[in-house]
Amino acid sequence: MLFYLPAHWPRRYALVFLAFLSVFICYIDRVNISIAIIPMAENLNWSLQTQGLVLSSFFLGYLSLQVVGGRLADRYGGKMVLGVGVLVWSLFTFLTPPAASLGIGALIFARVCMGMGEAVTFPSIYSLYARWIPSRERAKAVAFSSSGVPLGTVFALVVTPIIVVRFGWEWAFYLFGIFGVLWYFLWQRSMTSKPADHASISAEELALISSDATGQAAVGPVPWREFLTRGPVWAIIVAHFCANWSLYVLLTWLPTYVNKGLGVDYAAVGWYTMMPHLALFLSLNVAGNVADRLIDRGMDVGRVRKLMQTISFASIATALLIVAQVETAWMAIAVMSVGNALGACSVGGFGVNHLDLGPKYAGTLMGITNTAGTVPGIIGVFISGVILERTGSWALVFQVAAGVTLFGMVFYLLFASGKRIWD
Repeated sequence: MLFYLPAHWPRRYALVFLAFLSVFICYIDRVNISIAIIPMAENLNWSLQTQGLVLSSFFLGYLSLQVVGGRLADRYGGKMVLGVGVLVWSLFTFLTPPAASLGIGALIFARVCMGMGEAVTFPSIYSLYARWIPSRERAKAVAFSSSGVPLGTVFALVVTPIIVVRFGWEWAFYLFGIFGVLWYFLWQRSMTSKPADHASISAEELALISSDATGQAAVGPVPWREFLTRGPVWAIIVAHFCANWSLYVLLTWLPTYVNKGLGVDYAAVGWYTMMPHLALFLSLNVAGNVADRLIDRGMDVGRVRKLMQTISFASIATALLIVAQVETAWMAIAVMSVGNALGACSVGGFGVNHLDLGPKYAGTLMGITNTAGTVPGIIGVFISGVILERTGSWALVFQVAAGVTLFGMVFYLLFASGKRIWD
């Protein structure tokens, strides 16, 4: 990893690039266990239900600090909060193998602590974007940093089996745990929480940001009651929950489905399961640009958000219903790849909607909705494990996810808005 960024880059571009890298590392460290758990379960004699418990335990920690992390970032600056979070989750990634050797309790503790470190990632990034990124560039910025999700997933899916086969599953955690430490040093020397505090920002860029970025005002008391009584906020909360149900089920169970359900050899699992995530990576930045261009051409912000979210949810639900019926690995992967590619439109829907409603509370709002979005990581992943344990039906797992997704589409259409609520 390079320790210097090009000096000619606008500083807000450097921020978005570093945010992308943090998300990339975040998802490498989050996803590698979905591959490593296959040999871990064989070595340690874990049932499918136990595997579901291990996989879902991360989300207990991830759930706990979403709102706190967003509030701290809004109040004290996203630089510090994000930096500490990356160090914490990297430490507990590194400690995963010794924790597993001590037993399920110690492993679950390590996974919970890792989740707490990762919890502050997106709230901190949204808080920084509210202060650094002009409003007409925000969908593109969110899209690019969010593309670290599928790219980190692809990297973990492809590289983890190689590491496991050659060195043992423990080294997938030891090696990946180092990445976050390297990122932290680059982050510390390159970024500030506010544009005005950056030593090398140009006067022209600072003027552009100051004239158009809408999250510059000091954050006062948070209107908690208003947050929880506004329909547009609930539209994002429900959309985030429903989108993450299918995301987390696929992140955690797709490798096992391809290996056990479709009979693909373990060494090839990563190559198969990377395709839907690669499709998402390639489509995210296109979707972000489309959303920003529609708004630039005069389409109402609320209409753009609803249009993009409808395309996303309808495509994902359709893919889930179809994949439940196919019988070959390549057909299943092709269906999920198309669904994920069109599902990327959510970045121009609920994904950036927080910054429309209340930019100066962007981190806190993201914390609230991502708290709801974390719940499926606990119940969705665990329920999927229970379904598989009791019925052995992968089709039922995908059908339940499709139903949740369609509910989210209808709710968002009814209640979402692109209008500013809090200045």
